[in-house]
Amino acid sequence: MPELTLVFAVVALLVLAWAAWRVAALERKLKDPTSALAPLLEEKHRAMLTDLHTGLTLQGDRLGRNLADSSERLSTKIDQRLDQIAGKVSERLDDVMQRLATIDEAQKKIESLTGSVVSLQELLGDKRSRGAFGEVQLEALVRNVLPPQAFEMQYTLSNGSRVDCVLRLPPPTGMVAVDSKFPLENYHRMLDREANETERALAQRQFKADVRKHVDDIAGKYIIANETSDGAVMFIPAEAVFAEIHAYHPEVVEYAIAKRVWIVSPTTLMAVLNTARAVLKDVETRRHIHVIQEELAKLGTDFQRFDERMKKLADHIRQAHEDAEDVQVSSRKISQRFQQIESAEIEEKPAANVVRLETERKPGG
Repeated sequence: MPELTLVFAVVALLVLAWAAWRVAALERKLKDPTSALAPLLEEKHRAMLTDLHTGLTLQGDRLGRNLADSSERLSTKIDQRLDQIAGKVSERLDDVMQRLATIDEAQKKIESLTGSVVSLQELLGDKRSRGAFGEVQLEALVRNVLPPQAFEMQYTLSNGSRVDCVLRLPPPTGMVAVDSKFPLENYHRMLDREANETERALAQRQFKADVRKHVDDIAGKYIIANETSDGAVMFIPAEAVFAEIHAYHPEVVEYAIAKRVWIVSPTTLMAVLNTARAVLKDVETRRHIHVIQEELAKLGTDFQRFDERMKKLADHIRQAHEDAEDVQVSSRKISQRFQQIESAEIEEKPAANVVRLETERKPGG
């Protein structure tokens, strides 16, 4: 310990200083020729020096041992502290390695996702691929919401046109045609920041023309009197394109409504399909309402019969309870009678046919 070592050093210095002072004093006395005690003082001086040397030697040994012990304890504590620091450093390194592994895994996923995004962009770059993508997404949404009998994919109408999907809804709605359209090329051009204003304006006009053409195609092919509903649905499988049309091109939306074509996105189509499912369920319930009423009437009759039988059972249980109480009373009386018999407590009563004899006759009798 550094404090103990410093104390020992100070003590040693003080002892040495005191010894030097005593030696100097004795030397001054020895140099005095008139002193009669010179031999005695010299002898005492030598003895004192011997004792001082021995004491200093012992003190030095003790100080050395203390320093060795302090150094050993200090070394042990340093080793323990170093072990603790090494353990913490190892834990931190393990944590850093785990974080690096997580970052590496995330980087791989990002690279994979980047490749997937690039593949998706390449897929959507082709018009036929975009059409197939929209049809697959449409079918997945419809199958997840409606029962199989409520729709049909790739349905051919009487005019020979094949629509991506028809919804079989109850009257007066009837059969509703749903066709997927994906106007993506001019949409990307009008949002391209590298293009100039003229190019973007031209792409915007062409985008609106594309949407109008899709509306015209759907209205002309998939709305047939006495066969389909008086309206059809245009499904746009991209929320961003749908939002662009409704947010910045209201005249296109109004044009589609005038043509009785309803433009939907995946989110809004889900709302339409859920509404259709609710209507189908309500119609099915109404169709079987008489069956439900009959079953309810039978259930009411059965419940009335159950109530009557329950009352009878309650009467039987109450009567059985009363009979059990009567039996218990009789059982107590019989038990008491047996106890009286055992204790000979039966009262003797005179017999009814016994004739009492007069012990004394009256005079003259």
